[in-house]
Amino acid sequence: MRLRKLLFVLPNLFTVTSIFCGFYAISLCAGEAGPVQLYQAALAIFFAMFFDGFDGRVARLTRTQSDFGMELDSLADVMSFGIAPSLLVYKWALQPLGFVGLFLSFCFAACGALRLARFNVLARRNPHGGGGRFFVGLPIPLAAGVLISMVIAHHVARGELPGEEARMPIAVAVTALSLLMVSTVRYRTFKDVRLSRRSAVVLMLVLASGYVIGTRFHPAFVLVAYSFAYLVFGLLESAFLVRNHLAARKLRRGAVATVAVLEEDEDEEPADEQHVA
Repeated sequence: MRLRKLLFVLPNLFTVTSIFCGFYAISLCAGEAGPVQLYQAALAIFFAMFFDGFDGRVARLTRTQSDFGMELDSLADVMSFGIAPSLLVYKWALQPLGFVGLFLSFCFAACGALRLARFNVLARRNPHGGGGRFFVGLPIPLAAGVLISMVIAHHVARGELPGEEARMPIAVAVTALSLLMVSTVRYRTFKDVRLSRRSAVVLMLVLASGYVIGTRFHPAFVLVAYSFAYLVFGLLESAFLVRNHLAARKLRRGAVATVAVLEEDEDEEPADEQHVA
């Protein structure tokens, strides 16, 4: 019994460690944070992503999933992948924009919280939906991953804060990530991936592309490439699914209309025969 209780504590330790990393990132961003402190904050959020990725797997492996763990994980995600990245990107690039930069940073944290609330509601309605093939909306850890990948890559390449010419593109990126989190764009969970020749070829291509980017430019740019590739892949696949859905709906409407016409013809045939008689 005591061992069972310890097993319930284990996944929560990973979650609490993720919270600590998020808190440490926030403390680094407080005050007059320089490029080095902001870079370290991005690394802290990266480690928070690492621990967040393992708490659920440990819970499933030890069969210690609980409502308490789900709520704690959501609170950790709001802090480590909502508040911490939004403060980081504000201090890193958006602070010179004044209230606009502050508002855009806030929108990232708010949209992340809304996305998590929607996820929890859907999870309660469908307790067996945790193993689905798609996320509804961009998951908040991945949105935070896009931001910190930009911070890490820029620091490695330049070693200073972004210039005036980069602030508007970064503001657009933050806005797009915020909207994607609360959107209905579907992103793959990759939980249904099975080892096969096709999946092995795809994995080799992904690793080869990362190796080329890392050796030709810098290893820090690999994370940026993978993050944006996942964003684009989700948008394209979601658009493809919407197109197929609309085509199927149009086909169903055509079939219903055809059936209705046939039924009308069958109803009219006896009347015509009676008129002839």
